[in-house]
Amino acid sequence: MAGGYTDLLRTPHVGRLLGGTLLGRLPNAMAALAILLFLRDEGAGYGLAGALSAAYGCAVAVGQPMLGRAVDRRGQPRVMAAAALVSAAGFAVLALAGPDPLPVAAAAVVVAGLATPPLEGGLRALWPDVLGGGDRVQRVYALDAAAQEVLFVVGPLLVTLVVAVASRAAAVVVTGLLGVAGTAVVVTSAPSRRWRAAAREAHWLGALRSAGLAALLVSFFFLGITLGALALAAVAYGDAHGGGPVASYVLAANGVGALAGGLAYGSRSWPGAPERRLRVLAVVLAACYLPLLLVPSVPWMLALAALSGVFLAPALACGFVVVDRHAPAGTVTEAFSWVVTAVGVGGALGTAAAGAAAQHGGATAGFGVVAAGCAVATAVLLATGRFLTGSNLDSPAEKDPNRAVEPRFSTTHQA
Repeated sequence: MAGGYTDLLRTPHVGRLLGGTLLGRLPNAMAALAILLFLRDEGAGYGLAGALSAAYGCAVAVGQPMLGRAVDRRGQPRVMAAAALVSAAGFAVLALAGPDPLPVAAAAVVVAGLATPPLEGGLRALWPDVLGGGDRVQRVYALDAAAQEVLFVVGPLLVTLVVAVASRAAAVVVTGLLGVAGTAVVVTSAPSRRWRAAAREAHWLGALRSAGLAALLVSFFFLGITLGALALAAVAYGDAHGGGPVASYVLAANGVGALAGGLAYGSRSWPGAPERRLRVLAVVLAACYLPLLLVPSVPWMLALAALSGVFLAPALACGFVVVDRHAPAGTVTEAFSWVVTAVGVGGALGTAAAGAAAQHGGATAGFGVVAAGCAVATAVLLATGRFLTGSNLDSPAEKDPNRAVEPRFSTTHQA
């Protein structure tokens, strides 16, 4: 397994693109905590701090597909570099202004969120060109999905470190600067500069005109509900079992399971259509979340949390392949950006729903939202199977699930 990933990372540009994207996406894992800590330190109440943090998350969800469409039309460097600088400026204004005057603070977090560069979608648009398609792309999608677990562990730790070394305001500024640094690593690379989206049909719906993609986005939305609810349910479970770090242990166990599952999934080739494989993975993933409703003692809960994570990264990795196959020509960055939005909005609603459920039914009810979200996501995939047969493309070669994707590189330098 390790040898396969080592060879993958030795491929020109892979390590740089993956590392730069993870660095540039750290604001997604840092911003909520950094904003909350800073505003509380400036005297804002929990309600205001929470509302502004939520406003940032909503702005990211709105901005990603818009910027993704701009990237498909104008290339990565121009759009992403400008967006990263504007986002960092928003964070800087918030750090300088604080919560008063409120309109300035609100505008700052909204700008920071709206301008978050679509690095996640952009990276997944580059992989077929860099790796040539086929099994190597599926493997790097699995590595990408597994690496996200590390991202959301490192992000809060970095916020804590910056607060300890400097200040809470500095943590907000550093959050924006890391986005700029990671974006610069990506957009100055040769693949990013050369990349061009395929010719696209003019249509106001953009990527959303694909019925297969629309079905996938609905499924990703309900998976987002599961992921958002899991964090809240883990907190409710921890409170019922002595508090302290129990909730963190549960979420860490889930992350370890996802990391292991993602690396194992990407270590081998998988025959057959990815659409069919995605449905199987979704069914197994939904089944693995059900035992969490038992809310057993902590050691057993950690084991069940790890099990529930094992099929998460493989399902995400396979889902990314299917998104790429069903995105209309010339809209691949926008399509992946819509995935980010669907999961993000679902996560916010999942957290709220699990909070209401746990308030009345405890951890069991919270984990009920977790299981229900994944069950509905799976049901959507099964019910929309007719839209997920083969790719969204016309050529027989493109319908081959193990095809080598034709490069989208332009022979000229990205303007």
